[in-house]
Amino acid sequence: MTADDTGLSVLDEGECMALLAGVRVGRVAVSIGAVPAVFPVNFGVVDGTIVFRTGTGTKLDAATRNAVVAFEVDDLDPLYHEGWSVLVVGVADELTDRALLQRAEALPLSPWAPGRRDHFVRLQPEFVSGRRIFQGAPAANGTTGGGRA
Repeated sequence: MTADDTGLSVLDEGECMALLAGVRVGRVAVSIGAVPAVFPVNFGVVDGTIVFRTGTGTKLDAATRNAVVAFEVDDLDPLYHEGWSVLVVGVADELTDRALLQRAEALPLSPWAPGRRDHFVRLQPEFVSGRRIFQGAPAANGTTGGGRA
């Protein structure tokens, strides 16, 4: 297990993608002009790419202009101070390939928000990074986390 200079465990790309595959809600970050905007989305993984449904608007606009976006998922346990976080950066595009569309449509991606979500956006990872904090890792104050009772 590799640790960074803060004592967090560094996850390799395979570990990151496996963690992504086990989560259903993440956050996609896009730029609106020079201002970052972050949106929660339910998503799936198809052929190593992140896929989510959206309607017309900011996320679809970013996809149709092949914008670079960031995508983040995490799982945290505030009681035990453990968890992990994965960041993916890549180019978003609207999914139009018929075979991939059929696979995306088969994913359990029912929209939570009201309104139509007829478009699929695909994020092709170009940079994948992840960290895990675990019981006993040094805290910011130099102490270690206590044991579970």
